[in-house]
Amino acid sequence: MPSLPLLKETTIADRVMDLDRLPSGLRVDGNLALVLGSPALSGQVVYTAARNLFETRATKTPGGDYLLMFPTDTTQLPTAEYDWCHYGGHDHKVNDMVAFRSCDQGKTWQGPTVAFDIDYNQHGFVPLIPRGSKRIYAFGTQPVWDLFTTERGQGENAPIGYRYSDDDGHHWSEVRLIRPQNDPDFRGMSVMRMCETDSGAWVLGTHEGDWSYRPGVMSRQYVLRSEDQGRTWTLLPHPRHGGWRVPQYNRMDEGRPINLSGGEVYLMTRTCEGRLWATRSLDDGKTWEDPAPTPLVHPDAPPMLFHLADGKTLAAFHHNRHHDLNYVNLGDNLGMKDRSEIWVSLSSDGGRSWSVPRFVLANAAAPTLANGWFNWQCSYLDAFTDNGLLHLFVPHRWQRCLHLQLPETELTRLPTAPELQPGCRAATSCSN
Repeated sequence: MPSLPLLKETTIADRVMDLDRLPSGLRVDGNLALVLGSPALSGQVVYTAARNLFETRATKTPGGDYLLMFPTDTTQLPTAEYDWCHYGGHDHKVNDMVAFRSCDQGKTWQGPTVAFDIDYNQHGFVPLIPRGSKRIYAFGTQPVWDLFTTERGQGENAPIGYRYSDDDGHHWSEVRLIRPQNDPDFRGMSVMRMCETDSGAWVLGTHEGDWSYRPGVMSRQYVLRSEDQGRTWTLLPHPRHGGWRVPQYNRMDEGRPINLSGGEVYLMTRTCEGRLWATRSLDDGKTWEDPAPTPLVHPDAPPMLFHLADGKTLAAFHHNRHHDLNYVNLGDNLGMKDRSEIWVSLSSDGGRSWSVPRFVLANAAAPTLANGWFNWQCSYLDAFTDNGLLHLFVPHRWQRCLHLQLPETELTRLPTAPELQPGCRAATSCSN
Protein backbone atom coordinates (compact mmCIF):
# COMPACT_ATOMS: atom_id res chain seq x y z
CA MET A 1 0.00 0.00 0.00
CA PRO A 2 1.57 3.34 -1.02
CA SER A 3 2.36 5.87 1.68
CA LEU A 4 -0.04 8.76 2.23
CA PRO A 5 0.98 12.26 1.13
CA LEU A 6 2.17 14.24 4.13
CA LEU A 7 1.54 17.73 5.41
CA LYS A 8 4.34 20.26 5.07
CA GLU A 9 3.52 21.74 8.46
CA THR A 10 1.10 20.99 11.25
CA THR A 11 -0.19 22.52 14.48
CA ILE A 12 0.66 20.81 17.77
CA ALA A 13 -0.02 22.45 21.11
CA ASP A 14 -1.18 25.56 19.19
CA ARG A 15 2.28 25.94 17.67
CA VAL A 16 2.88 25.65 13.92
CA MET A 17 5.62 23.12 13.21
CA ASP A 18 7.46 22.46 9.96
CA LEU A 19 7.59 18.69 9.55
CA ASP A 20 11.15 19.00 8.23
CA ARG A 21 12.27 20.92 11.34
CA LEU A 22 10.47 19.40 14.28
CA PRO A 23 11.50 20.06 17.89
CA SER A 24 14.13 17.72 19.28
CA GLY A 25 12.75 14.27 20.13
CA LEU A 26 9.86 14.41 17.65
CA ARG A 27 9.96 12.58 14.35
CA VAL A 28 7.74 11.89 11.37
CA ASP A 29 7.01 8.28 10.47
CA GLY A 30 6.08 8.40 6.79
CA ASN A 31 4.60 4.91 6.74
CA LEU A 32 2.32 5.63 9.71
CA ALA A 33 1.72 9.23 8.53
CA LEU A 34 2.12 10.40 12.13
CA VAL A 35 4.28 12.78 14.10
CA LEU A 36 5.58 10.70 17.04
CA GLY A 37 6.49 12.10 20.44
CA SER A 38 9.28 9.64 21.26
CA PRO A 39 12.06 7.78 19.42
CA ALA A 40 10.87 4.72 21.38
CA LEU A 41 7.38 4.87 19.82
CA SER A 42 7.10 2.65 16.76
CA GLY A 43 4.42 0.82 14.84
CA GLN A 44 2.93 -0.65 11.72
CA VAL A 45 -0.14 -0.43 9.51
CA VAL A 46 -2.12 -3.59 10.22
CA TYR A 47 -4.88 -3.02 7.66
CA THR A 48 -6.17 -0.44 5.21
CA ALA A 49 -9.86 -0.60 4.36
CA ALA A 50 -11.24 -0.23 0.85
CA ARG A 51 -13.58 2.45 2.21
CA ASN A 52 -13.85 2.74 6.01
CA LEU A 53 -13.07 0.97 9.24
CA PHE A 54 -14.17 2.00 12.68
CA GLU A 55 -13.45 1.39 16.38
CA THR A 56 -10.33 -0.79 16.69
CA ARG A 57 -10.30 -2.88 19.89
CA ALA A 58 -7.78 -5.51 20.99
CA THR A 59 -7.11 -7.82 23.91
CA LYS A 60 -4.62 -10.45 24.99
CA THR A 61 -6.45 -13.77 24.91
CA PRO A 62 -6.30 -16.43 27.64
CA GLY A 63 -4.09 -18.44 25.26
CA GLY A 64 -1.60 -15.58 24.94
CA ASP A 65 -2.46 -14.36 21.44
CA TYR A 66 -3.39 -10.77 20.63
CA LEU A 67 -6.92 -10.53 19.20
CA LEU A 68 -7.83 -7.36 17.28
CA MET A 69 -11.34 -6.72 15.92
CA PHE A 70 -13.18 -3.86 14.23
CA PRO A 71 -16.07 -3.27 11.81
CA THR A 72 -15.19 -2.57 8.18
CA ASP A 73 -16.68 -2.62 4.68
CA THR A 74 -16.10 -6.22 3.66
CA THR A 75 -19.65 -6.36 2.30
CA GLN A 76 -19.35 -6.00 -1.44
CA LEU A 77 -21.99 -3.44 -2.41
CA PRO A 78 -21.79 -0.66 -5.01
CA THR A 79 -19.65 2.23 -3.81
CA ALA A 80 -22.61 4.53 -3.25
CA GLU A 81 -24.21 1.93 -1.00
CA TYR A 82 -21.41 1.75 1.53
CA ASP A 83 -19.56 5.04 1.32
CA TRP A 84 -20.31 5.27 5.03
CA CYS A 85 -20.05 1.80 6.56
CA HIS A 86 -20.81 2.71 10.17
CA TYR A 87 -23.89 0.87 11.44
CA GLY A 88 -25.63 4.09 12.56
CA GLY A 89 -28.30 5.29 10.18
CA HIS A 90 -28.26 2.34 7.78
CA ASP A 91 -31.24 0.08 7.12
CA HIS A 92 -29.24 -2.46 5.09
CA LYS A 93 -26.02 -4.43 5.47
CA VAL A 94 -22.86 -2.31 5.04
CA ASN A 95 -20.18 -3.90 7.25
CA ASP A 96 -18.83 -6.94 9.05
CA MET A 97 -16.83 -7.41 12.24
CA VAL A 98 -13.39 -8.67 11.20
CA ALA A 99 -10.64 -10.20 13.32
CA PHE A 100 -6.86 -10.14 13.21
CA ARG A 101 -4.65 -12.36 15.37
CA SER A 102 -1.02 -12.13 16.39
CA CYS A 103 0.83 -15.11 17.84
CA ASP A 104 4.09 -13.19 18.36
CA GLN A 105 3.13 -10.26 20.62
CA GLY A 106 2.12 -8.00 17.77
CA LYS A 107 5.16 -8.39 15.52
CA THR A 108 2.99 -9.86 12.75
CA TRP A 109 -0.76 -10.10 12.22
CA GLN A 110 -2.93 -12.61 10.39
CA GLY A 111 -6.30 -11.60 8.94
CA PRO A 112 -8.81 -10.35 8.24
CA THR A 113 -11.35 -13.05 8.93
CA VAL A 114 -15.04 -12.39 9.52
CA ALA A 115 -15.54 -12.83 13.27
CA PHE A 116 -19.35 -13.01 13.35
CA ASP A 117 -21.17 -14.29 10.26
CA ILE A 118 -24.41 -12.38 10.78
CA ASP A 119 -26.85 -10.48 8.59
CA TYR A 120 -26.83 -7.14 10.45
CA ASN A 121 -24.22 -4.43 10.88
CA GLN A 122 -21.65 -4.26 13.64
CA HIS A 123 -20.30 -1.56 15.93
CA GLY A 124 -17.15 -1.95 18.07
CA PHE A 125 -15.80 -4.96 20.00
CA VAL A 126 -15.90 -4.45 23.78
CA PRO A 127 -13.75 -7.24 25.28
CA LEU A 128 -14.13 -8.75 28.73
CA ILE A 129 -12.26 -11.75 30.15
CA PRO A 130 -13.55 -12.39 33.69
CA ARG A 131 -10.93 -13.11 36.33
CA GLY A 132 -10.00 -16.78 36.50
CA SER A 133 -11.82 -17.52 33.25
CA LYS A 134 -10.69 -18.60 29.79
CA ARG A 135 -13.90 -17.26 28.22
CA ILE A 136 -13.73 -14.08 26.11
CA TYR A 137 -16.84 -11.94 25.91
CA ALA A 138 -17.53 -9.55 23.04
CA PHE A 139 -20.00 -6.88 24.17
CA GLY A 140 -21.38 -4.11 21.99
CA THR A 141 -24.24 -2.46 20.12
CA GLN A 142 -26.50 -4.95 18.30
CA PRO A 143 -28.61 -3.26 15.57
CA VAL A 144 -30.76 -6.34 14.94
CA TRP A 145 -33.10 -5.42 12.09
CA ASP A 146 -36.39 -6.10 13.86
CA LEU A 147 -35.25 -4.20 16.97
CA PHE A 148 -33.55 -1.21 15.33
CA THR A 149 -34.88 1.74 13.35
CA THR A 150 -33.25 4.65 11.55
CA GLU A 151 -36.44 6.73 11.77
CA ARG A 152 -37.22 9.68 14.06
CA GLY A 153 -33.58 10.28 14.95
CA GLN A 154 -33.10 6.80 16.43
CA GLY A 155 -30.41 5.61 14.00
CA GLU A 156 -27.80 4.93 16.71
CA ASN A 157 -30.04 3.31 19.34
CA ALA A 158 -30.11 -0.47 19.34
CA PRO A 159 -30.16 -3.36 21.82
CA ILE A 160 -26.91 -3.98 23.69
CA GLY A 161 -25.69 -7.56 23.78
CA TYR A 162 -22.78 -9.96 23.91
CA ARG A 163 -21.28 -13.10 22.46
CA TYR A 164 -18.66 -15.33 24.04
CA SER A 165 -15.87 -17.61 22.91
CA ASP A 166 -14.45 -20.62 24.74
CA ASP A 167 -11.73 -21.33 22.16
CA ASP A 168 -9.59 -18.19 22.42
CA GLY A 169 -11.72 -16.10 20.07
CA HIS A 170 -11.76 -18.42 17.06
CA HIS A 171 -15.50 -19.14 17.26
CA TRP A 172 -18.31 -17.25 18.97
CA SER A 173 -21.73 -17.99 20.43
CA GLU A 174 -24.97 -16.51 19.18
CA VAL A 175 -25.73 -13.04 20.51
CA ARG A 176 -27.49 -12.62 23.84
CA LEU A 177 -29.36 -9.34 24.15
CA ILE A 178 -29.43 -7.40 27.42
CA ARG A 179 -32.89 -6.58 28.76
CA PRO A 180 -32.36 -4.54 31.94
CA GLN A 181 -34.77 -5.50 34.71
CA ASN A 182 -35.80 -1.87 35.22
CA ASP A 183 -36.00 -1.00 31.47
CA PRO A 184 -36.35 -4.20 29.37
CA ASP A 185 -36.67 -2.40 26.03
CA PHE A 186 -33.65 -0.15 26.48
CA ARG A 187 -31.95 0.90 23.25
CA GLY A 188 -28.61 2.65 23.11
CA MET A 189 -24.97 2.40 22.04
CA SER A 190 -22.01 0.69 23.75
CA VAL A 191 -18.51 0.85 22.28
CA MET A 192 -16.23 1.83 25.19
CA ARG A 193 -14.30 -0.65 27.32
CA MET A 194 -16.04 -2.10 30.37
CA CYS A 195 -14.81 -3.54 33.66
CA GLU A 196 -15.29 -6.25 36.25
CA THR A 197 -15.23 -5.15 39.91
CA ASP A 198 -13.52 -6.97 42.78
CA SER A 199 -16.86 -8.57 43.70
CA GLY A 200 -17.31 -9.91 40.16
CA ALA A 201 -19.92 -7.36 39.07
CA TRP A 202 -19.79 -6.30 35.43
CA VAL A 203 -20.14 -2.59 34.56
CA LEU A 204 -20.68 -1.48 30.96
CA GLY A 205 -21.14 2.08 29.73
CA THR A 206 -24.01 2.88 27.36
CA HIS A 207 -25.77 5.96 26.10
CA GLU A 208 -28.91 6.80 24.15
CA GLY A 209 -29.04 9.52 21.51
CA ASP A 210 -31.96 11.20 19.79
CA TRP A 211 -30.90 13.02 16.63
CA SER A 212 -34.36 14.47 16.03
CA TYR A 213 -33.59 17.18 18.61
CA ARG A 214 -32.56 20.61 17.30
CA PRO A 215 -29.99 21.95 17.54
CA GLY A 216 -27.59 19.06 17.75
CA VAL A 217 -28.70 15.92 19.55
CA MET A 218 -30.05 14.82 22.92
CA SER A 219 -28.06 12.10 24.67
CA ARG A 220 -28.00 10.50 28.11
CA GLN A 221 -25.20 8.44 29.66
CA TYR A 222 -25.87 5.28 31.71
CA VAL A 223 -24.16 2.17 32.99
CA LEU A 224 -25.44 -1.37 32.72
CA ARG A 225 -24.57 -3.46 35.78
CA SER A 226 -24.78 -7.21 36.34
CA GLU A 227 -24.01 -9.13 39.55
CA ASP A 228 -24.52 -12.61 38.03
CA GLN A 229 -22.16 -12.70 35.02
CA GLY A 230 -24.62 -11.32 32.53
CA ARG A 231 -27.79 -13.21 33.38
CA THR A 232 -29.59 -10.12 34.73
CA TRP A 233 -28.85 -6.41 34.40
CA THR A 234 -29.85 -3.04 35.87
CA LEU A 235 -29.74 0.30 34.02
CA LEU A 236 -28.20 3.06 36.18
CA PRO A 237 -28.55 5.73 37.48
CA HIS A 238 -32.23 5.44 36.39
CA PRO A 239 -34.30 3.98 33.54
CA ARG A 240 -34.69 6.05 30.38
CA HIS A 241 -34.50 9.04 30.08
CA GLY A 242 -32.93 9.50 33.48
CA GLY A 243 -29.28 9.21 32.56
CA TRP A 244 -26.51 11.74 33.13
CA ARG A 245 -26.07 14.85 30.97
CA VAL A 246 -24.26 18.17 30.81
CA PRO A 247 -27.21 20.58 31.09
CA GLN A 248 -25.64 23.26 28.89
CA TYR A 249 -25.53 20.87 25.93
CA ASN A 250 -28.23 18.35 26.88
CA ARG A 251 -25.69 15.62 26.17
CA MET A 252 -23.32 13.08 27.68
CA ASP A 253 -21.96 10.08 25.77
CA GLU A 254 -19.59 7.13 25.68
CA GLY A 255 -18.78 6.41 29.30
CA ARG A 256 -15.76 4.25 30.15
CA PRO A 257 -15.94 2.53 33.58
CA ILE A 258 -12.73 1.25 35.15
CA ASN A 259 -12.32 -0.74 38.36
CA LEU A 260 -10.25 0.89 41.12
CA SER A 261 -10.59 -2.00 43.60
CA GLY A 262 -12.19 -2.04 47.04
CA GLY A 263 -15.65 -1.38 45.60
CA GLU A 264 -14.59 1.83 43.82
CA VAL A 265 -15.40 2.33 40.13
CA TYR A 266 -14.47 5.41 38.09
CA LEU A 267 -16.46 6.41 35.00
CA MET A 268 -15.02 8.88 32.49
CA THR A 269 -17.39 10.32 29.86
CA ARG A 270 -17.47 12.23 26.59
CA THR A 271 -18.99 15.72 26.59
CA CYS A 272 -19.25 18.83 24.38
CA GLU A 273 -18.07 21.06 27.19
CA GLY A 274 -14.37 21.06 26.26
CA ARG A 275 -13.21 18.60 28.91
CA LEU A 276 -13.71 14.99 29.80
CA TRP A 277 -16.11 14.54 32.73
CA ALA A 278 -16.20 11.81 35.36
CA THR A 279 -18.28 10.26 38.09
CA ARG A 280 -17.37 7.76 40.79
CA SER A 281 -19.04 4.90 42.64
CA LEU A 282 -17.87 3.76 46.09
CA ASP A 283 -20.31 0.86 46.38
CA ASP A 284 -19.35 -1.43 43.51
CA GLY A 285 -21.19 0.54 40.84
CA LYS A 286 -24.62 0.61 42.50
CA THR A 287 -24.80 4.36 43.16
CA TRP A 288 -22.80 7.21 41.67
CA GLU A 289 -21.70 10.75 42.44
CA ASP A 290 -22.92 13.60 40.24
CA PRO A 291 -20.65 13.88 37.17
CA ALA A 292 -18.17 16.75 37.15
CA PRO A 293 -15.51 18.01 34.72
CA THR A 294 -11.94 16.73 34.91
CA PRO A 295 -9.01 19.04 34.04
CA LEU A 296 -8.36 17.04 30.84
CA VAL A 297 -8.98 19.21 27.76
CA HIS A 298 -10.91 17.32 25.10
CA PRO A 299 -13.35 18.06 22.27
CA ASP A 300 -16.59 16.14 21.63
CA ALA A 301 -14.74 12.83 21.49
CA PRO A 302 -14.53 9.65 23.59
CA PRO A 303 -12.50 8.95 26.74
CA MET A 304 -9.51 6.69 26.15
CA LEU A 305 -8.74 5.44 29.66
CA PHE A 306 -6.62 2.43 30.66
CA HIS A 307 -4.70 0.85 33.51
CA LEU A 308 -0.93 0.60 33.31
CA ALA A 309 0.76 -2.66 34.23
CA ASP A 310 0.69 -2.03 37.98
CA GLY A 311 -3.12 -2.19 37.88
CA LYS A 312 -3.36 1.11 39.76
CA THR A 313 -1.98 3.91 37.60
CA LEU A 314 -4.52 5.33 35.15
CA ALA A 315 -3.45 6.55 31.72
CA ALA A 316 -5.93 8.91 30.06
CA PHE A 317 -5.19 9.56 26.41
CA HIS A 318 -6.89 12.77 25.34
CA HIS A 319 -6.69 15.30 22.51
CA ASN A 320 -5.67 18.29 24.67
CA ARG A 321 -7.41 20.55 22.13
CA HIS A 322 -10.80 22.26 22.08
CA HIS A 323 -11.08 25.24 19.80
CA ASP A 324 -14.72 25.29 18.74
CA LEU A 325 -16.66 26.39 21.80
CA ASN A 326 -19.98 26.01 19.98
CA TYR A 327 -19.19 22.54 18.69
CA VAL A 328 -22.19 20.28 19.28
CA ASN A 329 -22.23 18.15 16.13
CA LEU A 330 -19.92 15.80 14.25
CA GLY A 331 -19.85 17.23 10.73
CA ASP A 332 -17.73 20.30 11.46
CA ASN A 333 -14.16 20.33 10.12
CA LEU A 334 -12.80 22.54 12.89
CA GLY A 335 -14.06 20.19 15.57
CA MET A 336 -12.62 17.22 13.72
CA LYS A 337 -9.16 18.82 13.58
CA ASP A 338 -9.19 18.76 17.35
CA ARG A 339 -9.01 14.97 17.07
CA SER A 340 -5.65 15.11 15.29
CA GLU A 341 -3.44 15.09 18.42
CA ILE A 342 -3.08 12.45 21.16
CA TRP A 343 -1.66 13.37 24.57
CA VAL A 344 -1.52 11.34 27.77
CA SER A 345 -2.01 12.25 31.43
CA LEU A 346 -1.45 9.90 34.37
CA SER A 347 -3.22 9.54 37.71
CA SER A 348 -2.01 7.61 40.74
CA ASP A 349 -5.03 8.46 42.91
CA GLY A 350 -7.94 7.04 40.96
CA GLY A 351 -8.56 10.07 38.76
CA ARG A 352 -8.74 12.64 41.56
CA SER A 353 -5.73 14.44 40.11
CA TRP A 354 -3.87 14.21 36.81
CA SER A 355 -0.33 14.85 35.67
CA VAL A 356 0.60 17.45 33.08
CA PRO A 357 -0.31 16.22 29.55
CA ARG A 358 2.52 14.78 27.48
CA PHE A 359 2.53 14.56 23.69
CA VAL A 360 2.17 11.11 22.12
CA LEU A 361 1.34 11.55 18.43
CA ALA A 362 -0.40 13.66 15.81
CA ASN A 363 -1.70 13.13 12.32
CA ALA A 364 0.81 14.01 9.58
CA ALA A 365 -1.28 12.98 6.55
CA ALA A 366 -2.42 15.70 4.17
CA PRO A 367 -6.21 16.24 3.97
CA THR A 368 -6.87 14.28 0.77
CA LEU A 369 -10.28 12.86 1.71
CA ALA A 370 -13.53 14.50 0.65
CA ASN A 371 -15.09 13.84 4.05
CA GLY A 372 -13.52 16.26 6.51
CA TRP A 373 -14.56 14.02 9.40
CA PHE A 374 -12.00 11.45 8.22
CA ASN A 375 -8.94 13.59 7.42
CA TRP A 376 -7.71 14.31 10.97
CA GLN A 377 -9.02 11.28 12.86
CA CYS A 378 -6.71 9.85 15.55
CA SER A 379 -9.42 9.31 18.17
CA TYR A 380 -10.99 6.15 19.67
CA LEU A 381 -7.52 4.85 20.51
CA ASP A 382 -7.46 1.50 22.33
CA ALA A 383 -4.64 0.13 24.49
CA PHE A 384 -3.39 -2.64 26.74
CA THR A 385 -0.06 -3.43 28.40
CA ASP A 386 1.96 -6.63 28.18
CA ASN A 387 5.37 -7.24 29.77
CA GLY A 388 6.05 -3.54 30.25
CA LEU A 389 5.09 -2.65 26.68
CA LEU A 390 2.10 -0.43 25.92
CA HIS A 391 0.22 -1.48 22.78
CA LEU A 392 -1.88 1.23 21.09
CA PHE A 393 -4.45 0.64 18.34
CA VAL A 394 -5.60 3.64 16.29
CA PRO A 395 -8.32 3.79 13.60
CA HIS A 396 -6.35 6.43 11.70
CA ARG A 397 -8.46 8.56 9.33
CA TRP A 398 -11.24 5.95 9.73
CA GLN A 399 -9.37 3.99 7.06
CA ARG A 400 -6.25 2.42 8.53
CA CYS A 401 -5.72 0.31 11.64
CA LEU A 402 -2.37 1.23 13.22
CA HIS A 403 -0.63 -0.81 15.92
CA LEU A 404 1.90 1.19 17.94
CA GLN A 405 4.21 0.13 20.76
CA LEU A 406 5.83 2.17 23.52
CA PRO A 407 7.62 1.01 26.67
CA GLU A 408 5.63 2.13 29.71
CA THR A 409 8.74 3.71 31.18
CA GLU A 410 8.79 6.19 28.29
CA LEU A 411 5.41 7.72 29.14
CA THR A 412 6.88 10.17 31.65
CA ARG A 413 9.64 11.11 29.18
CA LEU A 414 7.25 12.27 26.48
CA PRO A 415 7.41 16.06 25.90
CA THR A 416 5.07 18.56 27.55
CA ALA A 417 3.62 21.50 25.62
CA PRO A 418 6.25 24.03 26.87
CA GLU A 419 9.01 21.67 25.75
CA LEU A 420 7.59 21.73 22.20
CA GLN A 421 7.39 25.49 21.83
CA PRO A 422 10.95 26.71 21.24
CA GLY A 423 11.56 27.38 17.55
CA CYS A 424 7.87 27.09 16.59
CA ARG A 425 5.58 29.99 15.82
CA ALA A 426 2.20 30.44 17.45
CA ALA A 427 -0.80 29.34 15.40
CA THR A 428 -2.79 32.26 13.98
CA SER A 429 -5.82 30.03 13.39
CA CYS A 430 -7.02 26.63 14.48
CA SER A 431 -6.12 24.90 11.23
CA ASN A 432 -3.50 22.29 10.50
